[in-house]
Amino acid sequence: MKASAVESSEISKGAPPRKGLIRGLSIMDFILRIVAAIATLGSALGMGTTRQTLPFSTQFVKFRAVFSDLPTFVFFVTSNSIVCGYLVLSLVLSFFHIVRSAAVKSKVLQVFLDTVMYGLLTTGASAATAIVYEAHYGNSNTNWFPFCRQYNRFCKQISGSLIGSFIAVVLFIILILMSAISISKH
Repeated sequence: MKASAVESSEISKGAPPRKGLIRGLSIMDFILRIVAAIATLGSALGMGTTRQTLPFSTQFVKFRAVFSDLPTFVFFVTSNSIVCGYLVLSLVLSFFHIVRSAAVKSKVLQVFLDTVMYGLLTTGASAATAIVYEAHYGNSNTNWFPFCRQYNRFCKQISGSLIGSFIAVVLFIILILMSAISISKH
């Protein structure tokens, strides 16, 4: 009988910190979602507004570079926009988890959706990175010359967009891990 009394007192002492840990993870989840939404929005806007025009030998002939000329960049903007919209909508569910930290089924759903959005964001950022690498360094085997020698401003802006997107990728990894920890504590 004494052993059960000791065990019950240990359980009651251990319960409040676990609930506090879950609530702290939920608050951190909410904050990281806001930061990731800002990063994906900035990446989509940065890439979506990228354009540069260079004059040729005359005023009438001009070369222009626009993000929409490359389908990979269009996919990048689309994937970042979809993920940003998801992050804004998921703030409601994340706030619900702060209020009701015992909701497990909705956390499992959120981890699943976060994983899908992580995959979408990663594919968009990776595909755009391959094109940006070719733009910066070219490929002598295929006679592709470095594009960024002429279009400096264009390349700086698309590179900056990639940085914001990869910040969001890292934040998604952290969000998924935190959600998994929160679910395992139940």
